[in-house]
Amino acid sequence: MKKYRLFGAIGAVCIALSILYSFVGVSQTPAPRVLLSTNPPLEHILPFEAEAQKQQSPVTLTLQAVDAAGKPLENALISLQILTPQPHPWLTTDFPIVEGTKLLQMDAAAPDGKLEVEQILPIRGNYQLRVNVSPLIANAFAPYQQTLNLNVHENPVKYKYFAVVAAILLSLGLLGGWVIGGQQELRQGEIAPTSVRLLLSALTVVAIVTLLFINISAEVAEAHGSEHNSTTEAIAPSVQKSQGLSVRLEGDKNATVGKLANLTVQVKDSATGLPIKDVTLQVKAIALEHDFTVFAYKGIPNAEGKLTWLEQFFDGSPHKVEVSATPNPGSSRQFSEVKVAQEIEVKGIAPPIYIRLIGLFYFTAIVGIGMAIGLLIQQRRTPKVRVS
Repeated sequence: MKKYRLFGAIGAVCIALSILYSFVGVSQTPAPRVLLSTNPPLEHILPFEAEAQKQQSPVTLTLQAVDAAGKPLENALISLQILTPQPHPWLTTDFPIVEGTKLLQMDAAAPDGKLEVEQILPIRGNYQLRVNVSPLIANAFAPYQQTLNLNVHENPVKYKYFAVVAAILLSLGLLGGWVIGGQQELRQGEIAPTSVRLLLSALTVVAIVTLLFINISAEVAEAHGSEHNSTTEAIAPSVQKSQGLSVRLEGDKNATVGKLANLTVQVKDSATGLPIKDVTLQVKAIALEHDFTVFAYKGIPNAEGKLTWLEQFFDGSPHKVEVSATPNPGSSRQFSEVKVAQEIEVKGIAPPIYIRLIGLFYFTAIVGIGMAIGLLIQQRRTPKVRVS
């Protein structure tokens, strides 16, 4: 009996090891995936700087869908969503309304399994790219989805600016604490010496002026878009019929920061009304105020001759969406470039009051720390003297 029990135990161990090995083997089996590359490289990507002296270019995001063997998938439909970093209660960005929203959403036909877009990333933090890959030809491959992360670091210049401002505020607080904590004479009926009362009054005035500045700046930012109702730049019409083609750009003409605007371009045969698919569409979204590109994409329409995308305009100023249609290489239908465009008025949104007060809180805290240090130093040096 002992011999049989030993054989049974050995058999059970072997079965367990084989099951475990099969699970490990399955988990290590290569799976189809999406490869992400950026230009410039990830470590050189910086968030958008509204007041930058040098014009900024969008980041090129290249998504390549590959199979389990690492070969590019053909005839794929790639659905992409770009989600902005989640808000942090104590660390806001330059565009707090944009935090925790969708920046872009689109479906793109990818004959070679590649999707390439150019997009300005407005704020620092961890972006999520949700990608869904499915076949354009039924049952060509199994659909799959993947979430990619793109971490954008803050511009180092801002840390330098903050360090300089913090040093100045800390010095002012230290000086104030030194004055308050110094040997002061108190007259009958006075709560604090004259110099102390003057210092506290000055700090109160500074706090009020700072709060007013923050609120006025926010209101100016909210009204920023309405200050540019007209533009001197000639914009192509939204519908063009030329050389047997009908190209139409449709969608929202008014947008709001923090929300997606819906845009569609459709290409048809102007005589038959049938959709045209063998064309290349070059899409650009341009901020008219400073004339820089915030989004660009070059691709082909779907089976209905349409290209649809949802885009967020994070800057509250007028934008222009421009689409150029050109024939595909080797296409039987040849024509010169047909261009359509549409102006979009973008409404800026002022951040909530608590976000405006975060900066004031930090500045006040730094001054308070400086004052506490100054008081501590003076208390250790000289005791106060009270004169009746």
